[in-house]
Amino acid sequence: MTTTGDQTDAQTRLRKLNLTVLLPPVLGVGILLLIVDTDTWLDRTVLAVGVAAAAYAFVHWAHGGILRVAVPCLGLTAGVWLYGALASDMRTAFFPLLVVGPFVVSRLPRRRIAATVALTVGGAAIGALRLLVTTDDVPGTLLTDVALPGGLLLLASLAEFPNKRFYDVVTDLERARYREAELAVAGERMRFASDLHDIQGHTLHVVKLKAALARRLVATDPARAENELQEIHDLVGETITRTKELAHAQRRLNLTAELENAKNLFEAAGIGVDIDRSEEPNPDVSELLGQVLRETTTNILRHAQAERVRITLSPAGITIVNDGAPDTRPVLSGLATLTDRIADAGGALTVQQRDGRFVTAAEFGVTATHATRTGAGEEESA
Repeated sequence: MTTTGDQTDAQTRLRKLNLTVLLPPVLGVGILLLIVDTDTWLDRTVLAVGVAAAAYAFVHWAHGGILRVAVPCLGLTAGVWLYGALASDMRTAFFPLLVVGPFVVSRLPRRRIAATVALTVGGAAIGALRLLVTTDDVPGTLLTDVALPGGLLLLASLAEFPNKRFYDVVTDLERARYREAELAVAGERMRFASDLHDIQGHTLHVVKLKAALARRLVATDPARAENELQEIHDLVGETITRTKELAHAQRRLNLTAELENAKNLFEAAGIGVDIDRSEEPNPDVSELLGQVLRETTTNILRHAQAERVRITLSPAGITIVNDGAPDTRPVLSGLATLTDRIADAGGALTVQQRDGRFVTAAEFGVTATHATRTGAGEEESA
C-alpha cells in the first residue's frame, strides 16, 4: 500500500479534495486582486505571474511535492511582493507569497520554526522597503505593508502545522491498516500451513515407522514386509491426493465458517463488513461458494483499498462487493482457477470493476462461461 516515500490512498483522496475545495478560492482571490488592486498592465502581468506561481505550488503541495518547486516559487512570489512594495502601489502583492510560504515551511523536514520566523521577518522586511520610496504615511505603511503581511504569514504558517500533523496521522493509520491486512493474510497462510501439516505430518511419521518395520521383516517375514510396503504405498497415495485437494482449495469448506472468517479478517484490517443471509444458497454448491469467498477475501486484503465490503447470499450463489477498486487491474489468478470449476458445476463467475467498486459474483443455474465478463469498467480475472 505504502512505503516511506509513497502516498497512501487516503492521502491521495485528501489531496484531491483539497484541489477541488481550496484551489478555486485561491485562484478566485488572485483574480479579484488582479481586478481591484492593479492600475497598469505591468502590475497585472507581475501579479498574474505571482498568482500562477502560487497555483502551481498549490498543485504540487496537493500531490505531496511542494519541496521540489519551493525555491523557484518562493523566489517568484517574493519578487512579486518586492515589486509591489518598491515599484508599485499593490499593497496586496504579498498574497502569492502568503500562499506559497506556509506550504513550504510546514513541509520542511526540520527547523520549521526557524523557517517560519525567517518567512515572517522576510515578508515584513520586504514591506518595510516601501519606506525607502515614500514617507508620507509612515504609521499606515507600517501597518499595511509590514505588520499585516508579517502577521498573516505567521498565522498561515502556524495554521499549516496541524494540517501537516493531520497528514502524518493519516499516514500512520494507513500503514497500521496495511499491516493489519498483511497480518490477516499471514494468518490465512498459517491456517493453510497447519492444514498441510495435519495432512502430511502424521502420514510421514507413520511411513517412517512402517518403513523401519518392513526393513526389519524383509529377511525374517517377507510376506508381512510386503504388506507393510503396500500400506506405505496406499498411505502415500492417499496423502498425495489430499495434498492436491488442499493445494487447489478442493477440501470441503463450511460456508458459514468462511463467512465468519472473512468477517474477522475484514474487521481486523479496519474494513466494515455487511453480510446478508436472508436467503441461503443450495447446499450442493456451498463448498465452491466458500472457495470463492476465501479467494475474494484474500484479494481484497491484498489489492483493494476498501472501506466497506458487502457479502450477499442468494439461492443462486454469492456476491461480494467492495468499494476499494484499484485504478490498475490486479492479477487475480486464484479466481481465474475457480472459473472453470464453477463453470463445470453449471455456474458462472463474474468479476466486474466499475464506478470505484469491485464486484465478484458466483451464480449457479445460469449459462456457464469459461472466462469472466470483460468490458468497459470491468476487470479481467487473468
